[in-house]
Amino acid sequence: MAARRSDPSPSGIFTLPNLISFSRILLVPVFVLLLLDDRTERAGLAVFAVVAASDWLDGYIARRTGRVTELGKLLDPTADRIAIAAGLIALTVAGAVPLWAVLLVVARDAVVLGAGIALLVLKGVRIDVRRLGKVATFTLMVSIVLIAYGRFDLPPASAAIALGWTGYALGLGESYVTTVWYASDLRNAWRGASHRAPPDPSLS
Repeated sequence: MAARRSDPSPSGIFTLPNLISFSRILLVPVFVLLLLDDRTERAGLAVFAVVAASDWLDGYIARRTGRVTELGKLLDPTADRIAIAAGLIALTVAGAVPLWAVLLVVARDAVVLGAGIALLVLKGVRIDVRRLGKVATFTLMVSIVLIAYGRFDLPPASAAIALGWTGYALGLGESYVTTVWYASDLRNAWRGASHRAPPDPSLS
C-alpha cells in the first residue's frame, strides 16, 4: 500500500471512531491490573477480550460513516500495538503466556512502530496499514485470549490452548510477512518515491 504524505484533512478529534480507539487505550491499564491479580484475572481476560474483539470496530465505523481522519489512521494501529504488548506482558507476568511468545511479537511491533514514527517526524510521510497487517493483529489478539483462557484452566482448556497456539503461529507468520512489505514501503517513502507501491497481495 502506498505511503502518503501527512495531511491535516480530513480533520477531527472527537469522532466516534476516534473515541472508540481512545477507549481501547484507556482500557489497557484496566485489564493489566485485573490480569495481575489472581482474584480478578478472569475479569481482566474478559476486558482484554472486549478490546481484542473491538479491534475492527473503529476502522469499520470510520469507513462506513465517512469519518476517516488522519488522527484515526494513527490512533487505531497505535491502540492495537499498545493493547497487544500490554496484554502479552501482563499475561507473561501472570504465568499464562511464555516470554518467548511475547518477545517475538513485541520486538517486531516496536521496530515497525518506531520506523513509522521516525518516517512521519523526519519526512512527514505516513505508511498506510496493510490489510494483512490488520488480519494478523486480530488473529494474534484472539489467539492470546484463547491461550490465556486455557492457561487459567477454564473449560475446555485443552481445546482453547490448541486453537490459541495454532492461531498464534498463523498470526505471527502474517505479521512477519507484512513486516517485509512495510520495509519496502518505508524504503520507497524515505527515498521520496512518487510512484505507488505494488498492489497489496493481501487484497487479491
